[in-house]
Amino acid sequence: MFALRWGSKHEVVLASTMGESVTWHLACVVCEATYPGLEMRYRCDCSGTLDVVHDLSHCTLTREKLDARLASKNPLDRSGVWRFRELILPLGEEVLEAIAVTRGEGSTHLYEANTLGARVGVANLWLKHEGENPTGSFKDRGMTAAITLAKHLGMGSVACASTGNTSASMASYAARAGMDAIVFIPEGKIAFGKLSQALAYGAKTIQIEGDFDDAMELVQKVCDSEGIYLVNSINPFRIEGQKAIGFEIMQDLDWQVPDWIVLPGGNLGNNTAIAKGLVELHQLGIIQRLPRLAVVQAAGANPLYTAWTSGEDVVPVKADTIASAIKIGSPVSWRKSMRGIEALNGVVTEVTDDQIMDAKAMVDAAGIGAEPASCATVAGIKRLVEEGTIKPHEKVVGILTGHLLKDPEVVVNYHTEGIEGIESRHANAPISSSAEIAEIRRIIRS
Repeated sequence: MFALRWGSKHEVVLASTMGESVTWHLACVVCEATYPGLEMRYRCDCSGTLDVVHDLSHCTLTREKLDARLASKNPLDRSGVWRFRELILPLGEEVLEAIAVTRGEGSTHLYEANTLGARVGVANLWLKHEGENPTGSFKDRGMTAAITLAKHLGMGSVACASTGNTSASMASYAARAGMDAIVFIPEGKIAFGKLSQALAYGAKTIQIEGDFDDAMELVQKVCDSEGIYLVNSINPFRIEGQKAIGFEIMQDLDWQVPDWIVLPGGNLGNNTAIAKGLVELHQLGIIQRLPRLAVVQAAGANPLYTAWTSGEDVVPVKADTIASAIKIGSPVSWRKSMRGIEALNGVVTEVTDDQIMDAKAMVDAAGIGAEPASCATVAGIKRLVEEGTIKPHEKVVGILTGHLLKDPEVVVNYHTEGIEGIESRHANAPISSSAEIAEIRRIIRS
């Protein structure tokens, strides 16, 4: 699926860490046209999205080399993205040591969650918590790559459209790089926990009328007209950084491949990245087989699910879900996403907001915690087990994409006053009491 397509005047040769030549370019996922690897473009002339295509024949990575980096004090090795740098942004060791914009992203926990697994029907469940990244979401993995390349290209300004997590990540990494950050957000439709980060990190934040898809359309026009570097996942180098989630899962499991990797789907860059990266690991012989991939969408924001079940192209929908991070009706990476799902013999499913919040309550009560969109993963696992797609004995890794504190208002409402359309089956409301010991004792023992 991720064929090595070479040929040409468009090749870019850069120094690698071993003094070898590494060749890479951009390729259209629709017409296969190629472009120079450092050309600042996000789409092909045919409007198709682009891949970064690495010549893996030059790559000397092995399990042993990657494992040795876990004990290294090199700042690149201490990042859960740049540890895999030959497959991320092969600019060379000296260049990356000088310009990499990193906050030590990655190296997130892979939690064994078999007690939670028993509640959703699987005996072997792990949860990879990307909410443990510096700004609280998986976006940091892609952003370190995108902002590093922007710095290498001499860009002074970066921009994104966001439901919250992308803006928080971009604002932080841009500040570290000394760049101006410009954020386009849907007015009144972003969780305060996320908005506060963009404001705190100094981004110029522009609230527009409309939803995320309107903001995404606008930011592309602004970046094109003003020469600003766009860092949404339409930027193929964002995808390259996010591949490291899959790399790290394999390393966490001592390179033993699970049966399934399950994750939520919004703009669909993340499942695109994970599939692409795992195929590359397999081509290098670092893993011996590929896991299956399941993408979970909210029922109110389900264009990929609808396309997958109908066999048709994605048709944009008006998104409406409590899971704000995946409240996207016109995902830019849908073609790449479809290709990756097919490459990993995957599936797409959908879950309701009620199911998402039930799953969130269980993830939170397990002492792990995550924002609502993350917990679509666990709700999706439960549904796929009930349907017989995931077998109870199979080994499943679920990806939690964002931190619990990204959307605290939803948490409080779920456990107290309730949320319209949500049953709050696992509500844990605070208990009012007098300051008398006897009354406190009664509450504790009840």
